[in-house]
Amino acid sequence: MTTTEYVRELARKARGAAANLRRATTAVKNARLLALADELEAAYGTICKANAADVAAAQAAGLSPALVDRLTLTPARFEAMVAGVRTVAGLPDPVGDTIWKRTRPSGITIEKTREPFGVVAVVFESRPNVFIDTAALCVKTGNAVILRGGKEAAQSNAALAEVARRVLGEAVQFVAIPDHAAVTELVRAVGLVDVAIPRGGERLIRAMCEAALIPVLKHYKGVCHLYVDDAADLAMALSILDNAKVQRPSACNAVECLLVHEKVAPLFLKMVESWAKGRGVTVHMPDEPDHDWGREFLALELNVGVVPDCAAAIAHINAHGSHHSDAIVTADAAHAAQFLRDVDSACVYHNASTRFTDGAEFGMGAEIGISTDKLHARGPMGLEELTTYKYRVTGEGTVRS
Repeated sequence: MTTTEYVRELARKARGAAANLRRATTAVKNARLLALADELEAAYGTICKANAADVAAAQAAGLSPALVDRLTLTPARFEAMVAGVRTVAGLPDPVGDTIWKRTRPSGITIEKTREPFGVVAVVFESRPNVFIDTAALCVKTGNAVILRGGKEAAQSNAALAEVARRVLGEAVQFVAIPDHAAVTELVRAVGLVDVAIPRGGERLIRAMCEAALIPVLKHYKGVCHLYVDDAADLAMALSILDNAKVQRPSACNAVECLLVHEKVAPLFLKMVESWAKGRGVTVHMPDEPDHDWGREFLALELNVGVVPDCAAAIAHINAHGSHHSDAIVTADAAHAAQFLRDVDSACVYHNASTRFTDGAEFGMGAEIGISTDKLHARGPMGLEELTTYKYRVTGEGTVRS
C-alpha cells in the first residue's frame, strides 16, 4: 500500500466515524470520554514505559533539553492529561447550540447553529499529551480526528493510540508511518479531511501551509513580550517576568522578550541582572552579534530592550512579535488601555503573566492549540473553535417574492 493509499484509507474510516459521531448525544460522548480517562489510568504503566523509551532515545540522540522536556510525560502531566479528559466530559457541549434565531418578514425562520467540522487532522511534535487532549476535544464536538505525531514520540503515541482505539474506535485514527509524505497527503485530502491543525515548530507549520489544499489553523511561533512601563510596580513586574520566563520556558506562551521603559530601566535592569543570575537565564542585549528580536528561544534565554515610551513598545511588539501573547505591567490606566487596544495579538495582558494563554486557564478545558490567525479561530482553541455553523431555515410553503 502506498503512502497515499494508506492516508486516504485512514481518512475514509474517519469520515465514516464522523457521520456516526455527529448523531451521538452529549450523554453518549461524555460516557466515551469518561471511559477513555479510566482506560488511560489502567494503562499508566504501559504508557509510561513507552514514554521512557522515547525520552531515553531522544537524550541519546542529543536532542535539545527543550524538546526532551516537551516529550516527557511526567506523573504530574499524565495526571493532568487524564483530568483534562474528565474536564472536557463535564463541559457544555456546543454542538447544536443556537447562536441566533430570527424570523424574517418573508415568513421564514432562520436559526444559526453550531455543527461539527467532520474530520480534523492534527499533526504534532514531541508532546504526547497532545494526542489525548486532541482526541477528547474532537469527540466532544462530534469530530473524528486523524493524528500524526513526531517520530521522537513514536512509542508514546502508539501506546496512547491503542488505548484510544479500544474506547473510541474509528473516531480516532493514528498515522503510524514516519513518512513525511503522509503529512502532505493529509493536508491535500480534499473531501475527506475538513481542516488541519499543526502543533509543532515553524518549519513543520510552514511546510503544511505550503502543501495544503484544505484550511489550516495555526500559529507559527510564540514570540511573547513583557513591557514594563514607567508606572509599573517593579516588584510585580519581576514576579510576572519570573513566572512568564522560568515556569516552563519551552512553552509557546513563555516570554521571549522584555521591554523596559527608559525611565525605570537603570533600576529595573539591575534587578533583572540579579534575577537572571539566580535563575540561570541568559540575557541577550541588542548590541550582540546576530541579535534577532524575533527569536523564539523556548529555553532560559531572554531578549531585553529599552524603549522611550508605551507607544514605542507597542510598535516594537507589532513589528517583531508573533501576535500570540503580550503583556504590560503598569499602574497607568491610560497606558494599559492603549496597550490592550493597539497590540495586534491574540491575547493581551495587563499586570498578568502570558503563561495564562491556555485552554484550561481560559476555562475551555484541554485546548487543541493556539491560533494567531484571525480566521477561523484566534487564541486558545477549545470546544467552540472545533465547530463551524449552519443555517437551519424553516417555512410553511414559503417562496421568495
